[in-house]
Amino acid sequence: MKTLWTFTWHFLVVLIVLACAALGIGLWFGADMDIGDNMTAYKVGDEGPHVFLQGERWVQQTLRGNREEGFWIEEKSHALDETMPLNVTFPLENSHFSVHARAEFVTPPVRYQDDQAILAISDIEGNFKTFRDFLISAKVINADLDWIFGRGHLVLVGDFVDRGASTTQVLWLIYKLEQSAAAQGGRVHYILGNHEIKNLQGNFQAAHKKYFNIAGILGRQQSDLFGDSSFLGRWLMSKNSIEVINGRAFVHGGLHPKLASLPYGLEDINRIVRSRYRQMWYPKRQPAPEDFLLDTVNGPSWYRGYFEGDLTQDQVEATLKKLEANAVVVGHTPTGKVKSLFDQKVFAIDVKHPLDYRASLPLRSSEGLRFEADKAWRVKEDGSRAAL
Repeated sequence: MKTLWTFTWHFLVVLIVLACAALGIGLWFGADMDIGDNMTAYKVGDEGPHVFLQGERWVQQTLRGNREEGFWIEEKSHALDETMPLNVTFPLENSHFSVHARAEFVTPPVRYQDDQAILAISDIEGNFKTFRDFLISAKVINADLDWIFGRGHLVLVGDFVDRGASTTQVLWLIYKLEQSAAAQGGRVHYILGNHEIKNLQGNFQAAHKKYFNIAGILGRQQSDLFGDSSFLGRWLMSKNSIEVINGRAFVHGGLHPKLASLPYGLEDINRIVRSRYRQMWYPKRQPAPEDFLLDTVNGPSWYRGYFEGDLTQDQVEATLKKLEANAVVVGHTPTGKVKSLFDQKVFAIDVKHPLDYRASLPLRSSEGLRFEADKAWRVKEDGSRAAL
């Protein structure tokens, strides 16, 4: 019996040591663990509105009801040139905000130059509360979701959709802020990431599972939620994949060094990538030169080369020179915190943001990046700043 107890004790000690080592290694490499799952995330009653073009009218559809009482679709019809008042519900808090939508989908400029502040954030991944609360702390909006950033630039560096259960709310908030910012001379720049492009292509493998059910209740396929007849789909189709603002390039993935030798400027890159937002990329036997921009490894919405250790400073600076930029800001590749690389020529801002409907260990914390003149700050979740 004593021998058995000794063996068991040694086994438990070894098991605990190995578990602690595994935990430490996981934390070192940025792993975390989700805790709990608030079932409100799966609620589809009050979801929407989803706005679709039907004939010569825009029709907004909002899901009502629940599993016990049954579901129904609340519809409102609008003329093509009419401003549509929309009411958006956030189920976790049962809160609401209003949007005034109008079907004017204008592709924004690709280059801006002024002396205004810039705040950049990326990879919100369908987490409305996290997005809203960070913008409040950073003094971009107030508690009523009104723009208070003056003539500043809010830059959203891709992947605001998928994974989280609040994609609808996130997108309508971005749309609302575009209008609110413009009214005060400010600007919201929504740079599409690889997940926005996936959604436009009908690839919903990373979407929260409730959106399959939402589309079904609406009598549609999931691809219709961002399809050609969708208001949000058409709005996303107008967006750029890279912009240069006050000398800094903002792109979701990054700039492959080969771009320095290709005959494409900033306008060309956006035009080519936008023209293929609806088409899945695949390797071709005889690829055209522009196919490099669409590659799901090397394209600007997908590239991760800044973090793989095989780039030189000269290569980084050559691509920036080609685009007439002095630095690049990227998301896509998770980092522990907002940081600069390559002698402040590259700024990485993809951090693990808190989740709307789940807790995590270790605790997650949002961060963003702020520029004013030639200075850069890491903006923390409480709004405080640390110089980079």
